[in-house]
Amino acid sequence: MIKIEVLRKYFTEDNVFATAHASERFRQRGIRMKDIRCAVTNGEIIEQYPDDYPFPSCLILGYDEGKNVIHVCMSDEGESSRIITAYYPDINKWSEDFKTRKEIAK
Repeated sequence: MIKIEVLRKYFTEDNVFATAHASERFRQRGIRMKDIRCAVTNGEIIEQYPDDYPFPSCLILGYDEGKNVIHVCMSDEGESSRIITAYYPDINKWSEDFKTRKEIAK
C-alpha cells in the first residue's frame, strides 16, 4: 500500500516526475505542477492500484491552490514517483465528496 507521507517526501526531495504526455495533458486542463504539489500536500489517497504495471499507483483527492477539488494519480517507484495523470473530477462521475465513483447505468 502506498502511503501519502511517502509521496509527500518524494516532493520535498524533488523526486517526482511527469512524462511529456502527462505534462501536456495538465497544460490542456489548466493544471500546474504547483497545483499537483498542493493537492498531494493537503490530500488523501482514495484508491490504491497495487497491481498497476510497472509500479503500483494510487489516486489522491486534494485541493489545488485555488481550493478546487483535484484528483492526482501517482506511482510509487521505490525512490521516486511519477505523476500519471491529474484532472478536475466530474460531479457526474463521482459522489458529492469526490471520493467514490458513481455506478454507471448499463
